[in-house]
Amino acid sequence: MHGRRVKASDFFALPASLAPFAAHFPADVPPWEWLKRIGAALATQRFDAPLPPRGAGVHTEGLVFIHPSVKLPSHATIIGPVWIGPKTEIRPGAFVRGNVIVGEGCVLGNACEFKNCLLMDGVQVPHFSYVGDSILGNGAHLGAGVICSNLRLDQQPIVVRMGGAIYETGLRKFGAIVGDRAEVGCNAVLNPGTLLGPRALVMPAMAFSGYLPPATIAHVRPAIKLIPRRD
Repeated sequence: MHGRRVKASDFFALPASLAPFAAHFPADVPPWEWLKRIGAALATQRFDAPLPPRGAGVHTEGLVFIHPSVKLPSHATIIGPVWIGPKTEIRPGAFVRGNVIVGEGCVLGNACEFKNCLLMDGVQVPHFSYVGDSILGNGAHLGAGVICSNLRLDQQPIVVRMGGAIYETGLRKFGAIVGDRAEVGCNAVLNPGTLLGPRALVMPAMAFSGYLPPATIAHVRPAIKLIPRRD
C-alpha cells in the first residue's frame, strides 16, 4: 500500500439501527475490510424471533431476521444469513442471498439481487440492480439497472487506485463502496473496486472505475458534433 490511509469514516458512519454490529465495523479501517466481516457480524446475532406475516410466495431459507415493521411483497426469495432492519420495504422479485445486513428505512427493489453486502439507513435500490460484495452508505441511491460489478474479467485480486495511491484489498470479489447520500444514475456500471465519496454522483449509462471524491460528478464527455466536409 502506498499513500495515506483510507478509512471507512471517510465514506460513511454506521447508523444507530446497526449498533448490534458496531464491534465488527470499526471506523478506522479501510472500508473494504468491512466486507470481510459481514459474515462474522451476522454469526453473533440471534435469529429466534418469529418472521412477520408474508405472502405465500415469499421464500425464506436459513438464518433470517426480518423486523416486524418490514413491508414484504407477495413474492421474493431470502436466503440467510440475512438481517433486515425496521421500516424497510422489500419489493416483488427481490433476491437476497446470504451475508446481507440492511438498516432502517431501505428499499430492496423489484428484481434486484443482494449478496454479501451492507446497506445502511435509507438506502434505495428500487429497480433491476445487482449489489454484490458492496457497502452502500446512509441515504445512498442507485437508479434503475445499476450494477455493482464485483469480479474482474481476469478474476485477479482487486486493487484500489485512489489519488495516486495503490491499495491491495486481498479480495477477489469486491463491488463498490458508496458513501453517504451518493447517487448513481440509471444503467450505470460501477466496476470492481469502485469507491464513491459522500454525495458523489455518477451520471446515467456510464461505466465508472476508481475513486470519485466527495460532492463530485462523474460524467461522460459531451458528444462531438461532426461538421460536414466541404470540398
